[in-house]
Amino acid sequence: MTDTSPATGESGFAAAGNVDRPRRISPLAPLHRPVLLTFLIFIIASAALHFATYVDYVGADNDDVMRLVQVRDLLAGQGWFDLTQYRLGLEGGTLMHWSRLIDLPIANLVLLFSLFMSPVMAEASALLVWPLLTALPVFYALGLGGGVLAGQPGRLIALALAFLFVLGGNRFQPGSIDHHNVQLGLIVTIAACLILPGRPPLAHAIAGVAAALAIAIGVETTPQVLVAALVVALQWLWLGRNVKAAASAFALAMGAALSAVFFLTVPPARYAVVACDALSTGFFSLGVIGAGSFYLAVSATSGRNFASRLAALGLAGAATLGAALLIAPQCLGNPLATLDPLLVSMWLSSVTEAQSIAAQASTEPWTLPGFYLVPVLAMILCVRRIVQGPQVQAYGVLLALLAVSWVIAMVQVRGAVFSNLLSAIPMAALVAEARARANADQKNLRKGLIFAGSALAAVPFIWALSGALVSMAVNKVSGEEIGSLPMQEANTCAGPESMRALAGEPAGVVASPSNMGAQILRFSEHRVLAAPYHRNQGGMLTELHAAMAPPKDAVKFLRGAGVTIVAFCKSDPQAKSISRVAPDGLYAQLGQGHVPAWLEPVTGTQDLPLQLYRVMP
Repeated sequence: MTDTSPATGESGFAAAGNVDRPRRISPLAPLHRPVLLTFLIFIIASAALHFATYVDYVGADNDDVMRLVQVRDLLAGQGWFDLTQYRLGLEGGTLMHWSRLIDLPIANLVLLFSLFMSPVMAEASALLVWPLLTALPVFYALGLGGGVLAGQPGRLIALALAFLFVLGGNRFQPGSIDHHNVQLGLIVTIAACLILPGRPPLAHAIAGVAAALAIAIGVETTPQVLVAALVVALQWLWLGRNVKAAASAFALAMGAALSAVFFLTVPPARYAVVACDALSTGFFSLGVIGAGSFYLAVSATSGRNFASRLAALGLAGAATLGAALLIAPQCLGNPLATLDPLLVSMWLSSVTEAQSIAAQASTEPWTLPGFYLVPVLAMILCVRRIVQGPQVQAYGVLLALLAVSWVIAMVQVRGAVFSNLLSAIPMAALVAEARARANADQKNLRKGLIFAGSALAAVPFIWALSGALVSMAVNKVSGEEIGSLPMQEANTCAGPESMRALAGEPAGVVASPSNMGAQILRFSEHRVLAAPYHRNQGGMLTELHAAMAPPKDAVKFLRGAGVTIVAFCKSDPQAKSISRVAPDGLYAQLGQGHVPAWLEPVTGTQDLPLQLYRVMP
């Protein structure tokens, strides 16, 4: 294996050891103007779309609503280290696994806007601004990556693909305050930093910090971080002294940043607790041991032969693996494997983003191209470029990150957003090459069509739209009437109008389908048994058992949990599913209008989508 990347490139970084160059030009310098212009257009387009179809200033995802509840609690005085959601689940609340690193900027924006706005307007403005800001790192990272592979044309095409990605999805739209947008920015930043020619130490240090932040914000990105670290390690193993500075910078930055965020966000009382779904002693110790042992290996053996480096890297890997088996063996598997089977069948199996490719193919096969096809094209392109020779380092890094993201997407479709985003870098290079050929021979229709086709093929939304249109055509041929593209069914019970009557009831404990839980917390002072979060197994199971049990048994579950109000929504997907599975259960009976004697209907709600019942003493 040899490194065929140029010693210097458009990025402006010189190769390691080149000290004759009088100054270094930042690789971001050529990006500022096009990125800021793209960002401005994105803001205008997003705001126009948002207000043209305005429904709410909070995103439609439950996680957006729950994040807002968590931010509100922080602003109301809940401790920085206290992540317990006291109004969720059984008595005592539920300890959430989300990082304060996302709460902090949102809360600060709310405080800033509160200086000259009403509380509601300040909150709405913060939720408008924050998701848009998180798109800025994506623009820079993709523009940088496209420029590395294909110069100025690649940079501009990558920015165009980035614009379509962030505008076409829901991760960066107003109200989307969950942590996924930040995670996307961090992962693509890692990719862009690691493909820079010359392997500049500063870029590797930035990648190390981004890797630590990605783990701290959400451990679901651990596979991508692990692959990025493995890429750095293997490059050092092969090239030795030539990448000593870069490898050392990555290891030191990752270890230091991970230590900083651990002590900043984990309370001392939980230092000994190993959690597999959040930053804890498990991930912290493994990260620090891995980064530290790798740094020692780099420092001690970079100038020695390949066998010595291999032995040192093997010892570092053995130390990290041994620590994993000793400290957190339970975290080597699926953190959701401990879910109760009833929760798996009645909740997790119906969560779209948690579906495997096989499950998605059996239920909505038309969605597969939009999720999976562009990354396949990008990986094929990476392999081809590696075989051809130029820029082996860059395409090798991208191939590794694409492959792990695509494999994750095979298991859970939520991973597809990462592989689709990373695909923009190599696909931008492909489109730039096709454009150059078409421009060089403008009378050649074939080359023009190839350019147009490659540009369309690089956009996941195009494939998603094509799949939906094919589905509509097949349904029409088969005789099934369909009037429009498939849309997510709105939950009419979760809006402020439906919640007004519930908010007017004395604060108590509410039993409702889990999809409504976060909205109840947002619009009322009640505690709610169920919301779709795996750490709330006790509350979710209590609600499910009560909903599926005959009324004479359901009352025992509800009174045992201190429930004062049953909030029933006949159109809720979970309520429908429960009614089918348990036709004699409480939800099925309420859906048929049979109200048990121990429930008192709340006056004025029986004709509303959300029907309320008081649990009689």
